[in-house]
Amino acid sequence: MQRLLIILSLFTALTVTAAAQDYTTGIGFRGGLFNGLTVKHFIKQNRAVEVLLASRWKGFEATGLYEIHHNIGNIDRLKFYFGAGGHLGVYNGKHTGWDDNEGAYPVLGADLILGIEYSFREVPINLGFDWKPAYNILGSRFVADGAAFSIRFIF
Repeated sequence: MQRLLIILSLFTALTVTAAAQDYTTGIGFRGGLFNGLTVKHFIKQNRAVEVLLASRWKGFEATGLYEIHHNIGNIDRLKFYFGAGGHLGVYNGKHTGWDDNEGAYPVLGADLILGIEYSFREVPINLGFDWKPAYNILGSRFVADGAAFSIRFIF
């Protein structure tokens, strides 16, 4: 009987620990002025890395971010997060609004991110909204309109 209680206690402790984190990996769509894919993976309880693959200005941009997540009050599965990272990409200069060249406009820069997200318990879906301002070091341009909604399948 004592062994059964120990086994049940260990199982309960492992289950509660596993449920403390909402998800490990999320893959989905990020939509705003930059549309594309988002992949977020937690490397620790409240630390995640996120990769964004997006298109805008008839070009492409890849962004890598390191994020810190925190609970909001007592609301289960609702978190805010912030972080930083970098991006690399190429736009069509004529479509940027600041360059008249028809050709490629390469960019390399630094990004910040501030967001909020909610993970549903009933279905493996995560919804988020964030603001991601960026500064193009190569391309000398501050871009502050990086707000977007995300929907991810989580597992």
